[in-house]
Amino acid sequence: MVSFPTGRTDEYLLDDYSRTVIRAVDAVAPAVVSITVTHGRAEARPLGQANGSGFVFAADGLILTNSHVVEGAPRVEVTLSDGRECGADVVGRDPDSDLAVLRISASDLTAAVLGDSRGLRPGQLVIAIGNPYGFQHTVTAGVVSALGRSLRSRSGRLIEHVIQTDAALNPGNSGGPLVAGDGRVVGVNTAIIAGGNGLSFAVPISTALMVVPSLLRDGRVRRGYLGIAGQSVPLLRRVTRFHRLAQAGAVLVTSVEKSGPADAAGVRDGDLLVSFDDAVIESLDDLHRALTDDRIGTRATLGILRGTSRLDVAASIHERR
Repeated sequence: MVSFPTGRTDEYLLDDYSRTVIRAVDAVAPAVVSITVTHGRAEARPLGQANGSGFVFAADGLILTNSHVVEGAPRVEVTLSDGRECGADVVGRDPDSDLAVLRISASDLTAAVLGDSRGLRPGQLVIAIGNPYGFQHTVTAGVVSALGRSLRSRSGRLIEHVIQTDAALNPGNSGGPLVAGDGRVVGVNTAIIAGGNGLSFAVPISTALMVVPSLLRDGRVRRGYLGIAGQSVPLLRRVTRFHRLAQAGAVLVTSVEKSGPADAAGVRDGDLLVSFDDAVIESLDDLHRALTDDRIGTRATLGILRGTSRLDVAASIHERR
Protein backbone atom coordinates (compact mmCIF):
# COMPACT_ATOMS: atom_id res chain seq x y z
CA MET A 1 0.00 0.00 0.00
CA VAL A 2 1.37 3.40 -1.02
CA SER A 3 1.23 6.13 1.59
CA PHE A 4 1.38 9.85 0.79
CA PRO A 5 2.91 12.56 2.96
CA THR A 6 0.45 14.39 5.15
CA GLY A 7 -0.21 18.04 4.52
CA ARG A 8 -1.20 19.85 1.32
CA THR A 9 -1.29 17.38 -1.55
CA ASP A 10 -0.65 20.05 -4.21
CA GLU A 11 2.62 21.05 -2.55
CA TYR A 12 3.72 17.42 -2.48
CA LEU A 13 3.00 17.02 -6.20
CA LEU A 14 5.05 20.06 -7.18
CA ASP A 15 8.67 19.21 -7.95
CA ASP A 16 11.51 21.73 -8.06
CA TYR A 17 11.17 22.17 -11.83
CA SER A 18 7.48 23.02 -11.54
CA ARG A 19 8.09 25.43 -8.67
CA THR A 20 10.74 27.26 -10.71
CA VAL A 21 8.46 27.62 -13.72
CA ILE A 22 5.52 28.76 -11.58
CA ARG A 23 7.60 31.37 -9.76
CA ALA A 24 8.92 32.72 -13.07
CA VAL A 25 5.43 32.89 -14.57
CA ASP A 26 4.03 34.60 -11.47
CA ALA A 27 6.77 37.20 -11.71
CA VAL A 28 6.35 38.13 -15.39
CA ALA A 29 2.73 37.27 -16.29
CA PRO A 30 1.24 40.56 -15.02
CA ALA A 31 3.43 42.41 -17.54
CA VAL A 32 2.47 40.30 -20.58
CA VAL A 33 -0.04 41.82 -23.00
CA SER A 34 -2.03 40.69 -26.02
CA ILE A 35 -1.75 42.87 -29.13
CA THR A 36 -4.52 43.13 -31.72
CA VAL A 37 -3.88 44.95 -34.98
CA THR A 38 -6.62 46.33 -37.23
CA HIS A 39 -5.65 47.03 -40.83
CA GLY A 40 -8.85 48.72 -41.99
CA ARG A 41 -12.42 47.78 -42.82
CA ALA A 42 -11.61 45.56 -45.79
CA GLU A 43 -9.05 43.58 -43.90
CA ALA A 44 -10.48 43.82 -40.40
CA ARG A 45 -9.94 40.78 -38.25
CA PRO A 46 -12.59 39.60 -35.78
CA LEU A 47 -12.51 41.51 -32.51
CA GLY A 48 -10.45 39.78 -29.87
CA GLN A 49 -8.22 37.90 -32.31
CA ALA A 50 -4.66 38.34 -31.07
CA ASN A 51 -2.04 39.13 -33.67
CA GLY A 52 0.84 39.03 -31.27
CA SER A 53 2.19 39.46 -27.79
CA GLY A 54 4.30 41.95 -25.90
CA PHE A 55 5.29 42.93 -22.40
CA VAL A 56 5.42 46.08 -20.32
CA PHE A 57 9.04 46.98 -19.61
CA ALA A 58 8.47 50.41 -18.02
CA ALA A 59 5.61 51.13 -15.64
CA ASP A 60 4.80 54.42 -17.40
CA GLY A 61 3.28 52.45 -20.28
CA LEU A 62 6.11 51.30 -22.56
CA ILE A 63 5.69 47.91 -24.21
CA LEU A 64 8.23 45.86 -26.14
CA THR A 65 7.12 43.61 -29.00
CA ASN A 66 8.18 42.52 -32.51
CA SER A 67 8.34 44.98 -35.36
CA HIS A 68 6.50 42.61 -37.69
CA VAL A 69 3.56 42.41 -35.27
CA VAL A 70 2.69 46.10 -35.74
CA GLU A 71 4.10 46.69 -39.22
CA GLY A 72 1.80 48.90 -41.29
CA ALA A 73 -0.87 48.96 -38.58
CA PRO A 74 -2.99 52.14 -38.42
CA ARG A 75 -4.63 50.93 -35.23
CA VAL A 76 -3.19 48.86 -32.39
CA GLU A 77 -5.14 47.60 -29.37
CA VAL A 78 -3.56 46.13 -26.24
CA THR A 79 -5.25 43.86 -23.73
CA LEU A 80 -3.57 43.85 -20.32
CA SER A 81 -3.29 40.83 -18.06
CA ASP A 82 -6.17 42.11 -15.91
CA GLY A 83 -8.48 42.36 -18.93
CA ARG A 84 -8.26 46.09 -19.50
CA GLU A 85 -8.20 47.15 -23.15
CA CYS A 86 -6.58 50.31 -24.45
CA GLY A 87 -5.27 51.82 -27.64
CA ALA A 88 -1.52 51.90 -28.23
CA ASP A 89 0.76 54.22 -30.17
CA VAL A 90 3.75 52.85 -32.04
CA VAL A 91 6.68 54.81 -30.64
CA GLY A 92 9.19 53.25 -33.03
CA ARG A 93 10.07 50.16 -35.02
CA ASP A 94 13.33 48.58 -36.13
CA PRO A 95 12.67 45.94 -38.81
CA ASP A 96 16.36 45.04 -38.86
CA SER A 97 16.20 43.67 -35.30
CA ASP A 98 12.43 42.91 -35.44
CA LEU A 99 11.77 45.03 -32.36
CA ALA A 100 9.20 47.72 -31.69
CA VAL A 101 8.14 49.91 -28.77
CA LEU A 102 4.50 50.80 -28.05
CA ARG A 103 3.09 53.29 -25.56
CA ILE A 104 -0.21 53.05 -23.70
CA SER A 105 -1.91 55.31 -21.17
CA ALA A 106 -2.89 53.16 -18.21
CA SER A 107 -2.35 53.17 -14.47
CA ASP A 108 -1.17 50.49 -12.08
CA LEU A 109 1.02 48.73 -14.62
CA THR A 110 3.48 46.02 -13.64
CA ALA A 111 6.75 46.09 -15.56
CA ALA A 112 8.78 42.98 -16.29
CA VAL A 113 12.30 42.86 -14.90
CA LEU A 114 14.92 42.61 -17.63
CA GLY A 115 17.78 40.15 -17.20
CA ASP A 116 21.14 39.64 -18.87
CA SER A 117 20.99 37.40 -21.93
CA ARG A 118 24.79 37.38 -22.15
CA GLY A 119 24.93 35.00 -19.20
CA LEU A 120 22.73 32.32 -20.75
CA ARG A 121 24.10 28.81 -21.24
CA PRO A 122 22.92 25.91 -23.40
CA GLY A 123 20.67 23.64 -21.37
CA GLN A 124 19.38 26.47 -19.17
CA LEU A 125 15.66 26.52 -18.38
CA VAL A 126 13.61 29.18 -20.22
CA ILE A 127 9.89 29.91 -20.28
CA ALA A 128 7.89 31.54 -23.08
CA ILE A 129 4.66 33.40 -22.33
CA GLY A 130 2.35 34.74 -25.02
CA ASN A 131 -0.98 34.55 -26.77
CA PRO A 132 -0.79 31.87 -29.49
CA TYR A 133 -3.92 31.72 -31.64
CA GLY A 134 -5.53 34.24 -29.28
CA PHE A 135 -5.27 32.02 -26.19
CA GLN A 136 -4.03 34.55 -23.65
CA HIS A 137 -1.18 33.86 -21.26
CA THR A 138 -0.15 30.49 -22.62
CA VAL A 139 2.99 29.14 -20.97
CA THR A 140 5.53 26.82 -22.56
CA ALA A 141 8.87 25.79 -21.12
CA GLY A 142 12.07 24.30 -22.48
CA VAL A 143 15.78 24.87 -22.52
CA VAL A 144 18.23 27.06 -24.39
CA SER A 145 19.22 24.66 -27.15
CA ALA A 146 21.86 26.92 -28.75
CA LEU A 147 23.32 30.42 -28.53
CA GLY A 148 24.88 32.78 -31.04
CA ARG A 149 22.53 31.92 -33.90
CA SER A 150 21.92 34.36 -36.75
CA LEU A 151 18.43 34.92 -38.12
CA ARG A 152 17.50 36.81 -41.27
CA SER A 153 15.02 39.60 -40.54
CA ARG A 154 12.28 40.58 -42.95
CA SER A 155 14.35 43.59 -43.98
CA GLY A 156 17.12 41.26 -45.16
CA ARG A 157 19.64 42.04 -42.43
CA LEU A 158 20.94 39.49 -39.99
CA ILE A 159 19.79 39.53 -36.38
CA GLU A 160 22.82 38.29 -34.49
CA HIS A 161 23.32 36.48 -31.16
CA VAL A 162 19.81 35.00 -31.44
CA ILE A 163 18.71 32.56 -28.73
CA GLN A 164 17.54 29.15 -29.94
CA THR A 165 15.17 27.28 -27.66
CA ASP A 166 12.85 24.28 -27.73
CA ALA A 167 10.09 26.08 -25.81
CA ALA A 168 7.11 25.72 -28.15
CA LEU A 169 6.03 28.86 -30.01
CA ASN A 170 3.02 29.31 -32.27
CA PRO A 171 1.52 32.20 -34.28
CA GLY A 172 0.60 34.86 -31.73
CA ASN A 173 3.62 34.24 -29.49
CA SER A 174 5.63 36.80 -31.46
CA GLY A 175 6.75 39.67 -29.24
CA GLY A 176 6.20 37.86 -25.97
CA PRO A 177 8.91 37.45 -23.34
CA LEU A 178 11.38 34.61 -23.03
CA VAL A 179 12.07 34.30 -19.31
CA ALA A 180 14.83 32.67 -17.29
CA GLY A 181 14.13 30.65 -14.17
CA ASP A 182 14.56 33.73 -11.96
CA GLY A 183 11.64 35.49 -13.69
CA ARG A 184 13.80 37.97 -15.58
CA VAL A 185 13.22 38.54 -19.31
CA VAL A 186 16.19 37.39 -21.40
CA GLY A 187 14.68 37.52 -24.88
CA VAL A 188 11.82 38.59 -27.14
CA ASN A 189 10.24 35.62 -28.92
CA THR A 190 10.34 36.29 -32.63
CA ALA A 191 10.21 33.28 -34.93
CA ILE A 192 9.59 29.64 -35.56
CA ILE A 193 10.75 27.58 -38.53
CA ALA A 194 7.94 25.95 -40.47
CA GLY A 195 8.33 22.21 -40.20
CA GLY A 196 11.18 22.56 -37.70
CA ASN A 197 9.71 20.98 -34.60
CA GLY A 198 11.44 22.15 -31.45
CA LEU A 199 13.18 25.12 -33.10
CA SER A 200 12.15 28.54 -31.79
CA PHE A 201 14.09 31.78 -31.68
CA ALA A 202 14.23 34.93 -29.56
CA VAL A 203 16.01 38.23 -29.97
CA PRO A 204 18.28 38.60 -26.92
CA ILE A 205 17.37 41.29 -24.42
CA SER A 206 20.92 42.67 -24.79
CA THR A 207 20.01 43.62 -28.38
CA ALA A 208 16.76 45.20 -27.21
CA LEU A 209 18.62 47.32 -24.66
CA MET A 210 20.78 48.71 -27.46
CA VAL A 211 17.84 49.36 -29.80
CA VAL A 212 15.22 50.78 -27.42
CA PRO A 213 16.97 54.12 -26.65
CA SER A 214 17.08 54.94 -30.37
CA LEU A 215 13.43 53.99 -30.82
CA LEU A 216 12.42 56.21 -27.90
CA ARG A 217 14.53 59.11 -29.16
CA ASP A 218 14.08 58.91 -32.94
CA GLY A 219 11.38 56.32 -33.56
CA ARG A 220 13.89 54.26 -35.53
CA VAL A 221 17.49 53.10 -35.51
CA ARG A 222 19.84 55.17 -37.63
CA ARG A 223 22.19 53.21 -39.90
CA GLY A 224 24.78 54.14 -42.46
CA TYR A 225 24.23 53.99 -46.21
CA LEU A 226 26.48 53.72 -49.27
CA GLY A 227 23.95 53.48 -52.09
CA ILE A 228 24.95 50.14 -53.57
CA ALA A 229 23.25 46.83 -54.17
CA GLY A 230 25.42 43.74 -53.95
CA GLN A 231 25.72 40.08 -53.24
CA SER A 232 28.15 37.96 -51.29
CA VAL A 233 30.47 35.98 -53.58
CA PRO A 234 33.48 33.69 -53.07
CA LEU A 235 36.89 34.84 -54.25
CA LEU A 236 38.99 32.67 -56.50
CA ARG A 237 42.16 31.47 -54.78
CA ARG A 238 44.31 32.93 -57.53
CA VAL A 239 42.68 36.32 -56.88
CA THR A 240 43.34 36.17 -53.13
CA ARG A 241 46.95 35.08 -53.73
CA PHE A 242 47.56 37.78 -56.34
CA HIS A 243 46.23 40.56 -54.06
CA ARG A 244 47.53 38.93 -50.86
CA LEU A 245 44.10 38.82 -49.26
CA ALA A 246 43.41 36.72 -46.18
CA GLN A 247 39.71 36.23 -46.93
CA ALA A 248 37.55 33.83 -48.88
CA GLY A 249 34.81 36.17 -50.07
CA ALA A 250 33.81 39.70 -51.04
CA VAL A 251 30.76 41.76 -51.98
CA LEU A 252 30.06 42.00 -55.70
CA VAL A 253 28.56 45.40 -56.50
CA THR A 254 25.55 44.70 -58.74
CA SER A 255 24.30 48.28 -59.00
CA VAL A 256 25.26 51.74 -57.83
CA GLU A 257 22.64 54.34 -56.99
CA LYS A 258 23.06 57.42 -59.15
CA SER A 259 24.42 60.40 -57.18
CA GLY A 260 24.69 58.24 -54.06
CA PRO A 261 27.77 58.08 -51.78
CA ALA A 262 29.35 55.13 -53.60
CA ASP A 263 28.70 56.72 -57.00
CA ALA A 264 30.37 59.93 -55.88
CA ALA A 265 33.35 57.88 -54.67
CA GLY A 266 33.75 56.24 -58.07
CA VAL A 267 32.46 52.76 -57.25
CA ARG A 268 31.21 50.91 -60.35
CA ASP A 269 29.01 47.96 -61.16
CA GLY A 270 31.09 44.80 -61.07
CA ASP A 271 33.56 46.04 -58.45
CA LEU A 272 34.41 43.65 -55.63
CA LEU A 273 34.31 45.30 -52.21
CA VAL A 274 36.89 43.65 -49.94
CA SER A 275 37.40 46.10 -47.08
CA PHE A 276 35.84 49.00 -45.20
CA ASP A 277 38.57 51.02 -43.49
CA ASP A 278 40.43 48.36 -41.49
CA ALA A 279 37.55 45.86 -41.49
CA VAL A 280 37.59 42.90 -43.87
CA ILE A 281 34.42 42.61 -45.96
CA GLU A 282 33.63 39.04 -46.94
CA SER A 283 29.84 39.32 -47.16
CA LEU A 284 26.93 41.74 -47.19
CA ASP A 285 26.47 41.03 -43.51
CA ASP A 286 30.01 42.30 -42.83
CA LEU A 287 29.16 45.49 -44.69
CA HIS A 288 25.91 45.93 -42.73
CA ARG A 289 27.84 45.55 -39.46
CA ALA A 290 30.26 48.28 -40.56
CA LEU A 291 27.51 50.79 -41.43
CA THR A 292 26.62 51.71 -37.85
CA ASP A 293 25.00 54.98 -36.80
CA ASP A 294 28.28 56.38 -35.51
CA ARG A 295 29.67 56.24 -39.06
CA ILE A 296 26.98 58.56 -40.44
CA GLY A 297 28.59 61.79 -41.63
CA THR A 298 32.10 60.30 -41.67
CA ARG A 299 34.26 59.08 -44.53
CA ALA A 300 35.45 55.53 -45.05
CA THR A 301 38.11 54.01 -47.26
CA LEU A 302 36.63 51.26 -49.41
CA GLY A 303 39.00 48.61 -50.72
CA ILE A 304 37.81 47.33 -54.08
CA LEU A 305 39.05 44.97 -56.77
CA ARG A 306 38.45 46.07 -60.34
CA GLY A 307 39.80 43.76 -62.99
CA THR A 308 43.38 43.06 -61.97
CA SER A 309 43.71 46.25 -59.91
CA ARG A 310 43.29 46.87 -56.19
CA LEU A 311 41.91 50.35 -55.51
CA ASP A 312 41.14 52.39 -52.40
CA VAL A 313 38.37 54.99 -52.70
CA ALA A 314 37.03 57.38 -50.08
CA ALA A 315 33.25 57.45 -49.60
CA SER A 316 31.06 59.62 -47.39
CA ILE A 317 28.64 57.62 -45.25
CA HIS A 318 25.09 58.97 -45.44
CA GLU A 319 22.09 58.02 -43.33
CA ARG A 320 19.80 55.33 -44.67
CA ARG A 321 16.25 56.58 -45.14
